[in-house]
Amino acid sequence: MILVRQEIGDVLRDLRLQKGHTLRQVAGRASVALGYLSEVERGQKEASSEILASVAEALDVPISTIMREVGDRISVLEGLHSFSDVVPDDLTGLDDGIVEPELSLR
Repeated sequence: MILVRQEIGDVLRDLRLQKGHTLRQVAGRASVALGYLSEVERGQKEASSEILASVAEALDVPISTIMREVGDRISVLEGLHSFSDVVPDDLTGLDDGIVEPELSLR
């Protein structure tokens, strides 16, 4: 079973380390308890949207970037390939014959 909280924690930790920040630095900038942020990074606690926004700001990373990375990692775990701006055929109705694909050679 995929735990979204684990993926969020992994992404937050990876971003923090890429930026060369300590857990203490990010927790202080985000006004989050050090122990709590540590538990979030280890996937032991769920982070609220407010906590995620504070940590994203402390890391100087848009929350959309964090969530996109989490989504990409979950896609890999699910065995899907992540391609930006591509909607799977089963969600468009193409494979049901409801919608015909339009092809253009222009």
